[in-house]
Amino acid sequence: MKKYYIAIAGNIGAGKTTLTTMLSRRLGWEPFLEGVTDNPYLADFYENMEKWSFHSQVFFLARRLRHHRELLDRPNSVIQDRTVYEDAEIFAQNLFLRGAMQLRDFNTYRDLYEAVTAILPPPDLVIYLRASLPTLLERIQHRGRSFERQIAPEYIAQLNTLYEAWFQSFTLCPILTVPADRLDFVANGGHLDLIVERILERLQGKEFVTFD
Repeated sequence: MKKYYIAIAGNIGAGKTTLTTMLSRRLGWEPFLEGVTDNPYLADFYENMEKWSFHSQVFFLARRLRHHRELLDRPNSVIQDRTVYEDAEIFAQNLFLRGAMQLRDFNTYRDLYEAVTAILPPPDLVIYLRASLPTLLERIQHRGRSFERQIAPEYIAQLNTLYEAWFQSFTLCPILTVPADRLDFVANGGHLDLIVERILERLQGKEFVTFD
């Protein structure tokens, strides 16, 4: 059986971790879940974003690049919660746009990111969980993470804008866009079945795979 490496991308609250877990159980593939609590710069970052944003983002980038390489070497198929690309294309970009990262730091960060990802094999498929702002805010409130409830809606909206712009130009590997507003894969088993079906079709090389 061919080994696959797929990654799930999407905004905060889109359902990446949940879908990663459910797909791994359904397909029998190894899940690789995101973790952020071991970043030694996080406390400093939240105290002074402009001073520590570069350090924090470089840590995240280095760790996710290492994970990406490890996943490629896994003997069996894997599903990753969040991609290495999102660190740079979404979150570092957003910090720069908000004035929390200086131009020279951002340029250095981008140079490092682009140099490494240029020689790093991409996943076989990226699944983009597309969700509107109301859906994201509702799910963030529902899952009850206290630190996420403090995130301003404007911040989530800006991330959504960056996600949409990024996927308009992403060409490193095939993309499957899942309309997370109308597919409730947690409550509706049929919706999960449909997502699994579309994933397998896309991995088999079918280019025009949609949920319409």
